[in-house]
Amino acid sequence: MYRTHNCGELRAEHQGTTVTLAGWVHRQRDHGGVTFLDLRDRYGIVQVVGDPANPALAGLQNARSEWVLQVIGVVRKRPEGAENPNMATGQVEIEAVEIQVLNPSKPLPFLVNKDEDTDEAIRLKYRYLDLRHERMQKNLILRHHVIKFIRDFLSEQGFLEIETPMLFKTTPEGARDFLVPSRLQPGNFYALPQSPQQLKQLLMVSGFDKYFQIARCFRDEDLRGDRQLEFTQLDMEMSYVHRDDVLAVIEELFSQMVPALLPEKRLLSSPWPRLTYIEAMERYGTDKPDLRFSMELFTLSDILAESEFMVFQSVLRAGGVIKCIVVPGCSEYTRREVDELTTLVKELGAKGLATLALSAEGIRGTAQKFIKPEEVEAIKARTGAGVGDLVLFVADQKAVANKCLSALRILFRDRLKLADTNVLAFAFVLDLPMFEWKEDEQKWDAAHHPFTMPKMEDLPKFETDPSQILSDAYDMVLNGYETASGSIRIHRSDIQQKVFQLLGLKDEEIRAKFGHLIEAFEYGAPPHGGIAPGIDRLVMIFTDEPNIREVIAFPKNQAGRDLMADAPSWASDKQLGELQLKLDLRKDEDKK
Repeated sequence: MYRTHNCGELRAEHQGTTVTLAGWVHRQRDHGGVTFLDLRDRYGIVQVVGDPANPALAGLQNARSEWVLQVIGVVRKRPEGAENPNMATGQVEIEAVEIQVLNPSKPLPFLVNKDEDTDEAIRLKYRYLDLRHERMQKNLILRHHVIKFIRDFLSEQGFLEIETPMLFKTTPEGARDFLVPSRLQPGNFYALPQSPQQLKQLLMVSGFDKYFQIARCFRDEDLRGDRQLEFTQLDMEMSYVHRDDVLAVIEELFSQMVPALLPEKRLLSSPWPRLTYIEAMERYGTDKPDLRFSMELFTLSDILAESEFMVFQSVLRAGGVIKCIVVPGCSEYTRREVDELTTLVKELGAKGLATLALSAEGIRGTAQKFIKPEEVEAIKARTGAGVGDLVLFVADQKAVANKCLSALRILFRDRLKLADTNVLAFAFVLDLPMFEWKEDEQKWDAAHHPFTMPKMEDLPKFETDPSQILSDAYDMVLNGYETASGSIRIHRSDIQQKVFQLLGLKDEEIRAKFGHLIEAFEYGAPPHGGIAPGIDRLVMIFTDEPNIREVIAFPKNQAGRDLMADAPSWASDKQLGELQLKLDLRKDEDKK
């Protein structure tokens, strides 16, 4: 056998045991007639020592970084004073008897025995080497434990894990589908699932009242730090439930997971806070607020309704609002620093930024000469602002003001280190809008997805004012990220038809795209609902990583390319011919 033990398990109680190990050379050192090397596998590192003059140990001296070795030796305690408290195996070492080189290694393009600032393109090109880093291994090991915990927890709750197809029909879920041409049905296409949405609803119709799946999902959309073209989510659905039934399961799942898998982390509160969508937008300017710090948004339109500042007056006359945040301890910000903040809000669509610095010497700032003393006192009373604080105002339409102040809130969170990185601030955001108006297309679109149940009391508004219809949808948010989205689903064909019609779909189009679902609802579909936490994004937050790529084994880069395998790539003319497809994009010399 290649090994009797792994490198991370050996302790003082193994003293005198002959062991066979296999792994990579982590480091190698020559100390005057004695050679030391650290041997590494995914379980840990152990020190190996030997006499390089021994012919059986030639590999000990010749081995270089990342060579693969097999070591046969005897476990012994390290000499007194030579113990290494920073290593789990630091009390012992292996006195080598025989060493075999299983595979040498070329010089690496970057070091893997320590983290260094390596260009991401190089890391992704040699991802199989990058994954040898201790940090990356820990990330993927945690990911495994998160998924195992989910499976164990839901299985104990009576859920069944059921797989759904990767090849299905195109589904309208807000992003472009990845299309897969059919060889057997020329001119027809499958779509890779953006989520198993319709299929899990059909499982509810089938009588499987508690379903889950660790689902692979695909969305052809622009990439960013917390988004990939393909991702993994916990997909779950339940029958005969109301909203709070679904939320109770998911809250219990993660409330138990955190202390079990992340003992260094703590939950901000239990039970988790619940905010309506309107409340979240008013207080934090976003529907995915970071609750680890305060710095809430305040509306000052009533206080400044008679302000002499003409900008404020013109905004209020146009139906806008005046809102602010209070930045603690920043009253001494310079003009240049304030100008940088102003540039940021202008890039986000605001016309400008007004400031009020509450210093010990008095009031300063661009709004100082326009705001009366009694107005200043009213602002301080409402916001809690005090000496040393900086008040930042944005006067604009509500959506713009919220967007700008939310961005400033996050900027100062990071700049002033206001959020404890060991706190997990889970919360639910409820009562989201059902529809949103697409001005460029002059049509209504589903704010969540078209299978979301509207609030039953809002059904009459389909004919009067769709903008006021609330959905029975809900989001799970964590530390400023949306980490799950879910809803009670439509289970009645008449309501589903009404939603599709409001979205501008003709009856023929509804039958062609969703006939299978509409018909299923006519065969006794139970009320049902679910939620889908994003596993990649959650593990990214759990590991304090800045990018989702750090918790995915083989991710794409920002341009959607796999640099390791050089994908996507051209298909051959033979392959295209089998699919009866012809491309006009490339030049003749590019064809293969």
